[in-house]
Amino acid sequence: MTTTVYLVRHAAHDRVDRILCGRMPGVTLGPEGRAQAARLAERFCRERIGAVVSSPLERARETAEIIAERLGLELRISDDLDEIDFGEWTGRSFDALAPDPRWQRWNRERSAATAPGGETMGAAQARILREIERLRDEFPDAGAILVSHCDVIKAALAHFLELPLQAYELFEIGPASVSVLALWPDGGKVMSLNEMAVA
Repeated sequence: MTTTVYLVRHAAHDRVDRILCGRMPGVTLGPEGRAQAARLAERFCRERIGAVVSSPLERARETAEIIAERLGLELRISDDLDEIDFGEWTGRSFDALAPDPRWQRWNRERSAATAPGGETMGAAQARILREIERLRDEFPDAGAILVSHCDVIKAALAHFLELPLQAYELFEIGPASVSVLALWPDGGKVMSLNEMAVA
């Protein structure tokens, strides 16, 4: 009995790679992002999917809604898939953050550093792993799609690859990418990383 978990990063918005959006409201998909989500939906038509679960943030929900509608499934929302709480860094540009020594430490010591007024990457890892375990138990012989955020997905993958959180910098998780886990009651493995749905 194997559960397939598809870790999907939300599709593109116009602040990607410029602003640390975190949990700020009002970050929604643009035309490119909606097209990416539509391609994801078509990609998942070939799979046996039992659930589509999303982070509560708009950009993730919009991505997941397009997928769930295409698959004829009701969308679930899980706070455990939410973006890392970046506290006072939320909404700041990466250029503005670059000289901040706390930001430098965050990127150098992901296992120990905490975003000011926010949370650790380890806390985000624990959250997404709870959701993955729930879905593994609910769908022991089917698939589930989880739509979340870059570093949260990286934290989950680091766990299954038995890597430290600092390994987040060693692999890419692009917008609208799919990474696949195969899970069973006493273990699991990573089947793919950062797949991109094509037209």
